[in-house]
Amino acid sequence: MSSTNAMNLLVVEDDPDFRETCARWMTRKGHRVEAAANGHEALEICDRKVFDVAIVDMNMPGLSGLELLERMKSTQIETEVIILTGQGTIESAVNAMKLGASDYLTKPFPLDELEQRCLMSWERARLNKENRQLRAIIERSQPAVRIIGDSVRMREVFRLIERVAPTDKPVLIQGESGTGKELVARALQQKSHRANRPFVTINCAALPEQLVESELFGHRKGAFTGASEDRAGLFEVADNGTLFIDEIGELPGALQPKLLRALEDGSIRRVGSHRERKVDVRVIAATNRTLVEEVAAGRFREDLYYRINVMSLELPPLRKREGDVALLIQSMLGKGWSITDEAQHAMELYQWPGNVRQLKNAIDRGQILGNDYLITVDDLPAEIVDHLDDLANHHVSSITPASHHAGSPAVDDSHATDSPRLDDLEKTHIVTILHQQNGNKARTARILGIHRRKLYRLMERYGITEEA
Repeated sequence: MSSTNAMNLLVVEDDPDFRETCARWMTRKGHRVEAAANGHEALEICDRKVFDVAIVDMNMPGLSGLELLERMKSTQIETEVIILTGQGTIESAVNAMKLGASDYLTKPFPLDELEQRCLMSWERARLNKENRQLRAIIERSQPAVRIIGDSVRMREVFRLIERVAPTDKPVLIQGESGTGKELVARALQQKSHRANRPFVTINCAALPEQLVESELFGHRKGAFTGASEDRAGLFEVADNGTLFIDEIGELPGALQPKLLRALEDGSIRRVGSHRERKVDVRVIAATNRTLVEEVAAGRFREDLYYRINVMSLELPPLRKREGDVALLIQSMLGKGWSITDEAQHAMELYQWPGNVRQLKNAIDRGQILGNDYLITVDDLPAEIVDHLDDLANHHVSSITPASHHAGSPAVDDSHATDSPRLDDLEKTHIVTILHQQNGNKARTARILGIHRRKLYRLMERYGITEEA
């Protein structure tokens, strides 16, 4: 039998001959089987393992099959239960179905028919799970990922995405905050064979340490204060899909062995449970930390680092993506919006410590403050304009007059007395416009055709005060 059709089966039967015969036959057919002689023994087994299908005899001493069915459905809702009985009645069949049984068989029956019923129940459960996941994907569906960039560094990123995406190996995305690590993770998922499967995200830095374990692995009812019901973790939600673990460098040290186990063989365990579950999840992790340094400092496990770093993508900061700022600005502006050359120039010269995220925030701010669908320098954040002014001042101060150089020809200062008169005219003009605008510096700067900060510098230079 193909491993994809091999089930985890639990046989619960008080008749030892039938129990052993059924278990041996199912094992020979390639299934993984455990057997229990009564309901209480079955519950103990269920505390440490999850089953695809449970075959349960209805008439057992102590805990009956229907009572066991009811208990299992409260703790193992993903397990399909087939009820067996030697005295089948319509009433008992209806009761079994109401309590959550997936099928019902009356003894005697061929064992190959029992196997087929188990396979049908299991397949039906898998299809229902897939439908729930697909509905969730549709409800939160997003347009195809589009990463903007044409710089040499970004073309290399695009090449690696194409090469890495089709594999099932873990991927580590490294880069400064705001460089677009989640966007790259979504691109990897959309170009993989898991494209139509869940894409689930968790940010380790955004959650209190005590909640990260529950979010990733789930918990049992009563595992901790506030755990009022059983809850699946994100590994289970992402089964057959992709789990994006952002800021993995913030993962608490106590959880790192548990994540390593999940990556090694797909085994997870809910908080408060001894039961192991198997999942098929591709993990994509991201960090803005240098994990090699975290390993050296003892804050991150070396074996976990090598497990998640099978494939690595390094995202360049925006300041090293030559030419991409202009492309990003145009893509972010949206229909009908434009930006002045001066404003775009200021943005292209800025260093963007917050990377693409900061650029998007600057564009959003500009569109809130801009008039007539136009973003000007006045609409940009102060740090961008200040940087432009600093560059201009540095450029001016770096130009040394020729007269200060040894051996340079003398400068004719005979007309120097004309300069003060020009300064006086400029000062008078500024004061006049300020007076006309009732001291409003923003309107004065626009009329003069200069930036507001340049107006402030001219006022300081000429000693123009509020009173004046």
